[in-house]
Amino acid sequence: MKDFKDLFSTAEAAKVLRVSRIAVFKRIKSGDIKAIKVGRNYVVPKDEVLKALGLALGEKSKEGIDRAVQRALGQYKETFRKLGKE
Repeated sequence: MKDFKDLFSTAEAAKVLRVSRIAVFKRIKSGDIKAIKVGRNYVVPKDEVLKALGLALGEKSKEGIDRAVQRALGQYKETFRKLGKE
């Protein structure tokens, strides 16, 4: 269970993200921000707010970075090896 310090109301999330509450609700509805429904309201986990700010990486971002690194290694492996010797 999350500690209350790790959860933001939509108003608090909006203030931290410097957007309107409606913008936060739109991001929740689109799936950009994962939130937990509590009664009629939503609470946003701290890590989701950090991801929205760009201060933390989500799993999709990590996977994308890993794919880009593997692609670069496949294409430029010999170049990287030569640069490492200099």
